[in-house]
Amino acid sequence: MTVDIDAIVIGAGVIGLATARELAIAGLSVIVLESTDAIGTGTSSRNSEVIHAGLYYPQGSLKARFCVEGRRRLYDYCESHGVAHRRCGKLIVANSDDEVAVLEGLKAKGEANGCDDLRMISGEEARQLEPALSCMAALVSPSTGIIDSHGYMLALRGDAEENGAAIALMSPFKRAEVTGSGFTVFVGGAETMSLTCRFLVNAGGLHASQVASRIDGLSPALVPETRYAKGNYFMLSGRAPFNRLIYPAPHAHGLGVHLTLDMGGQARFGPDVEWVEEIDYAVDPRRSDGFAEAVRRYWPAMPDDALTPGYSGIRPKIGDPNAPASDFRIDGPEVHGIAGLVNLFGIESPGLTSSLAIAMELRSRLGDG
Repeated sequence: MTVDIDAIVIGAGVIGLATARELAIAGLSVIVLESTDAIGTGTSSRNSEVIHAGLYYPQGSLKARFCVEGRRRLYDYCESHGVAHRRCGKLIVANSDDEVAVLEGLKAKGEANGCDDLRMISGEEARQLEPALSCMAALVSPSTGIIDSHGYMLALRGDAEENGAAIALMSPFKRAEVTGSGFTVFVGGAETMSLTCRFLVNAGGLHASQVASRIDGLSPALVPETRYAKGNYFMLSGRAPFNRLIYPAPHAHGLGVHLTLDMGGQARFGPDVEWVEEIDYAVDPRRSDGFAEAVRRYWPAMPDDALTPGYSGIRPKIGDPNAPASDFRIDGPEVHGIAGLVNLFGIESPGLTSSLAIAMELRSRLGDG
């Protein structure tokens, strides 16, 4: 059975749903293919649920551009669609002279990216804001917040479907062939079927490289290897001692073991970085020792046995594990020469914050329909 459709989006995570919404609003007919039985079961729902301000990323990078623009769009979207969120702010803390220098560099980087409300404060000022905190100095980011990621994805799905898009669950992408007018896409499920489309968007997240490798006509040299960086989270038993998010000074591979809050006020710590070969979301309780050591650098009064295993997420990394985090990679025809195809690789943090801005970019690249 063959069905003609304007656009097929592979993956019903936050990027796929935001893209489907944007393309449907532009008047395109859209189908989202999702291999599992629910939306957003991977990286999109297994993260810190933080709305990032945009201060960590190199000036001019896609992460910097889409995070700052996406953050503004996301707050507006949450307000207009009733998505639970809170602009609670964040303190990034330093406990050595070297870390103070890191924060000063972070402030300059953030300001270059368009974050206009950052300020450095002393350790004493930080303790006035958060009495349980221990630090020499802190960088305040008032625009950082938290969001109910599942509620957000439900709103995106609702918008997409109201504008005519269809979400096809339990419909794994098998392969695609490039045709003269677009693509023939083969879809698994109860029985294999094929669809023809003009535009094909690979928003496969953890599986984006696998998806790209199954597009006949796309050079294997243009498909990066995706590595899995598992991030474990531990929950705090008892009442959270902080009203804001607390982050340590960042390091080369991530933002460190930070304290975040969910919409119910529950505190959680994470993520760490654990390189894995397979997708496995089990949390090893023994990793709590490393968490406790990291957390006590900024919260020395944390009680013993306060941490319990929570959940984990896996981030798709396309760079060398020993190198700083890679930028987002959005490959359109200017990269691979295939009209109508966009591959998204390495969409990790701040992908949730950036989702609406990335979707706008894809709409623009596909010519607004």
